[in-house]
Formats: sequence, C-alpha cells, structure tokens
Amino acid sequence: MNLSDCHNFQQFRKLAKRRLPSPIFHYIDGAADDEVTYRRNTSAYDSVDLVPNVLRGVEDVDMSVEVMGQKLDMPVYCAPTALQRLFHHEGERAVARAATKHGTMFGVSSLATVAVEEIEKLAPGPKMFQFYFHKDRGLNDALLERAKAANFNVMALTVDTITGGNRERDLRTGFTAPPRLTPASLLSFAMHPSWAMNFLLSEKFDMPHLSGHVSAGTNIAVSVGEYFSTMLDQSMNWKDAEELCAKWGGQFALKGIMSVEDAKRAVDIGCTGIMVSNHGGRQLDGSRAPFDQLAEICDAVGDKIDVICEGGIQRGTHVLKALSVGAKACSGGRLYLYALAAAGQAGVEKALGNLRTEIERDMKLMGATALDQLGRDNLRYRNAA
Repeated sequence: MNLSDCHNFQQFRKLAKRRLPSPIFHYIDGAADDEVTYRRNTSAYDSVDLVPNVLRGVEDVDMSVEVMGQKLDMPVYCAPTALQRLFHHEGERAVARAATKHGTMFGVSSLATVAVEEIEKLAPGPKMFQFYFHKDRGLNDALLERAKAANFNVMALTVDTITGGNRERDLRTGFTAPPRLTPASLLSFAMHPSWAMNFLLSEKFDMPHLSGHVSAGTNIAVSVGEYFSTMLDQSMNWKDAEELCAKWGGQFALKGIMSVEDAKRAVDIGCTGIMVSNHGGRQLDGSRAPFDQLAEICDAVGDKIDVICEGGIQRGTHVLKALSVGAKACSGGRLYLYALAAAGQAGVEKALGNLRTEIERDMKLMGATALDQLGRDNLRYRNAA
C-alpha cells in the first residue's frame, strides 16, 4: 500500500500504522478511558441523513467561506496539534505548505516542533496559534508575543486540558516526548528504520516555544497527559481567558467548548469564534460528540460568533452535515495527521484534496452551489420522535 492507494481517511490511517513505531501511532490513534467518545465523534454523523435537491444547475460550485476574518477556499482547516515532527520529520512545515497550497487555515500549537517564526516564512496564508495556558506566566507572555510578532491571524485558547485525560494506550506503550527508549519501544523503532533514520538524522527534537522556559518535553521526556497535569495552570478561569483575549487584541477563539452556557460566556468576553470540540475524545470519555451538541450551540450563539465543528470529520458529507446544522466551518487533527505520518507534505495535500473533491461533489449532489444554501431543511434525524 502506498499514497496513491489512499482515497479516504481509513486508508491513510492504515498506511500511517504501517510507517510509524507503535508508541507514536497509538499516540495519534488513541483516546481517553474506553474511547467511547472518540468513536462517537464520527458515528454521530450517522444519526442524520442528507436530503438532496435536484435540477439546480450546479456546474459552478463555490465552497469558500470566511472564518474569524480569514477567507478560506474550503470549509475545512487543519486544527492545531502538538509534536508533529514525531509523526514525520517535516512536521509542521509539511502541514503549513499543504494547507497554504489548498488555501485553507492551519493551526500551530504551543507544543509545536517548529517555531512560529519559521512558519511565518513558509506560509503567507491564514494561521492560527493554539495557546496552552501555563503556570509560568513569563512563558504565557512569550507565547503571545511570539505569535503576534509572527503575524498569526487567530489565537485559540485551549480550555479542555485543565488536566490530562486518561490515555491508557500511552500508558501501555510508554509514549513520551521526546521518545523514551525501552526494550519494547526500541524494538518497535528498530522495525521502522525509515522513521528512525529520519528522526535521528533530522535536527534534534525540540519544542521551540517552550525551550528556555521549561525542560519537560524537550530535555526531559514526559507523556502529554503528565505535561497537561503538571505544567498547565489548573486555576485558569474566565477572567484569565478574557484578559488573554484583550491582550491579543484580534481574532480570538476558545477551543474545547461543549455547553451552551460556555458558548454564551465566550461571546460575553469578546471571542470571535469557538471550536465545539472534546479534544478528539482524548480528555473526558463519555462526553457528547461535537456534532450532537452543535445545533443547540448554533441556536444560542451562531448569529454572534463563528462556530466551528471540530472532531470526528472523516468525509465530505460530515462537513456538509455540520454546515447544514449551522457551523461556519469544520476542523480536525487526525484528518491530516495520519496523512502526514503516511507521506509528509504530499500526504497532507492528498488528504485535503480528497476532502475538497468530496465536498464539491457532494454539494453538487445536494443541489447546492454555495455553502449558504445548506440548511436544516436538508437534514432528517433518524432518532426524531
């Protein structure tokens, strides 16, 4: 199997599994506890059917959208994810180039492995910086100033990692960043020589936004759950979020909103966007799927703030269902991370291209030539009374 065989999400996942050492693959693939929410994030879309219209003259389709002030050529963007050079030696560089080629936004994490200053030079298009609120206030100030100086367009404060989720696969495989060598992991690394050579011969693994402030994750190997639980500020509250929003002074979103009450508070503190997200099922297992929660959040604040549906997206039809409910756009991590692991920039370009092709084809089959023609009239819920 190679990149040319990857026509959908599951095929990218299969190729990534083949190319990554076990601890690295399961870090991407895993979630919290029994992984119920992780599976539900995608299966939620099966509860809704699309009702197409015909004879609408759909030769020309416009799938562009404006999200938090950014013009995107497609209604999907690459959500920020940490540690990308573990998955492929090009890491965030590959994602930046691929997203730019497709005219869409991509996110860079506080826990990124390529610095915002380099990303600015690679990607002239719309960029989001994902902010993790640390105990170290000096680090927080440095993160904000670096993202601002690098001309990032959107700041997204992640609010659902107040402590680390129980990611049992990581406990089982011993996953850490940087990778910690154990007899089991060493065998897995040895069985994936291409990954191992690229990792060892590339520049030293680093999280440049944290270097000089904390050793965890750069000089000291830790799990992501341990990092969240020990380095992030568990006292973070709405006042902190409001102050950060004011300091940023531009497009500002909260990533990890799941309740109507919190969505309304986000509007009150001046946010311009929210990501309806449960962190890919990696935090609180048993929480609702973003798609299941989307309608009531859109009804409450959709006319005041850009609502993004994040999580479980595997198909173009998933995107159209979320947009029909009221989301402004969709985003995801695994939807491009498997592709990154499978083939670097070429993989991410193909994954985004596959989605773009699906969205365009499915819009035509729905009888829609623009995204604003999608609405709840196009949907029927299977569990409706």
